[in-house]
Amino acid sequence: MLNMDTFDFKGKKALVRVDLNVPLDAQGNVTDDNRTRAIVPTVKKILGDGGSAILMSHLGRPKGKVVPAMSLKPVAAHLEGLLGVPVLFATDCVGPDAQQKAAALKPGQVLVLENLRFHPEEEAGDEAFSKALAALGDVYVNDAFGTAHRAHASTTIVARSFPTAKLFGYLIENELKSVGKVLGDPQRPLCAIVGGAKVSSKIEVLENLLGKCDEVIIGGGMAFTFIKAQGGKVGASLVEDDHIGTAQAILQAAMDKGVQLHLPTDAVVADAFAANASTDLCPANAIPDGWMGLDIGPATIKTFGDAIKRSRTILWNGPMGVFEMPAFQKGTIAIANAVADATAYGAFSLVGGGDSVAAVNQFKLADKISYVSTGGGAMLEYLEGKVLPGIAAVQE
Repeated sequence: MLNMDTFDFKGKKALVRVDLNVPLDAQGNVTDDNRTRAIVPTVKKILGDGGSAILMSHLGRPKGKVVPAMSLKPVAAHLEGLLGVPVLFATDCVGPDAQQKAAALKPGQVLVLENLRFHPEEEAGDEAFSKALAALGDVYVNDAFGTAHRAHASTTIVARSFPTAKLFGYLIENELKSVGKVLGDPQRPLCAIVGGAKVSSKIEVLENLLGKCDEVIIGGGMAFTFIKAQGGKVGASLVEDDHIGTAQAILQAAMDKGVQLHLPTDAVVADAFAANASTDLCPANAIPDGWMGLDIGPATIKTFGDAIKRSRTILWNGPMGVFEMPAFQKGTIAIANAVADATAYGAFSLVGGGDSVAAVNQFKLADKISYVSTGGGAMLEYLEGKVLPGIAAVQE
């Protein structure tokens, strides 16, 4: 397979699928530029070789219509500051303006195309639309891991037009290497921390990880379905009753495979789902009626922390509680710090999934983690063992 380090972009126009789906304020300023900064190494390599870069992305969910508030123009302006070179902008991603600006692009120049999702053909994976995009460049680079699980025109179908000139950018290369260190050939012990609200969204992740991990930690709202499955009383905590059987099957599978599975033993409980609710501490399997578990307690923090600290490879997907509310963020902060401490002692840590990534960023710990993934849904599907269309399209 072609790769960024060995490919020479000299004199070539690289059509690059990037993820510029970033939050903007009312004035059009980018409020979180993690995704824009993540693509800089790929673009700089193309320009450094003497090539030019045509960047395509979606922003938001305009549902196939032109929505001015979702224009990529302000993001192009922000990117100009990060790259230190002028960034041109095409008012559409296909059609005369895109064609003329792409044709006139000189080596060392960057062109950003308007929001792909202003066209319904993008999400439909339309062949003709894909070919119109492909006609703009000489080589296709996919560097948008966050959309690699979507079989859209720009992420998957367009690659067919470049049978011998398609490759991953540095961002996707790093994502795949990092997941490989966890799921491929990890240093042991391997510990997976799985949190979040619902068991239903993590069933396949847990099933795939059980065959690979030495220890699995389950926190967040989803833990209460497991605790109820063991006969515990969970009060008004979030429980998916239709997944009690699933939880029991996962507990049994962990036992059969010799995986140490950790559940909360104590919980910070509240009498309402609110930041100013009355709170208390109680055993996680004896929560009074009308009270709900919204964070892990101190005994659980210690048990979970000990498991993390003895691990050599750590995967974290999902928070331990409602960390957006200050009263229920101690558990998530403690786990984030335990992962950072283990990393400092030489463990490899990968944090993936929107909420856990938001947590390490909120608590200013991202630079203390080995790798923080840029893909929420894509990372989740990859951890489930699924083939991602955007990855397969380049590997074919």
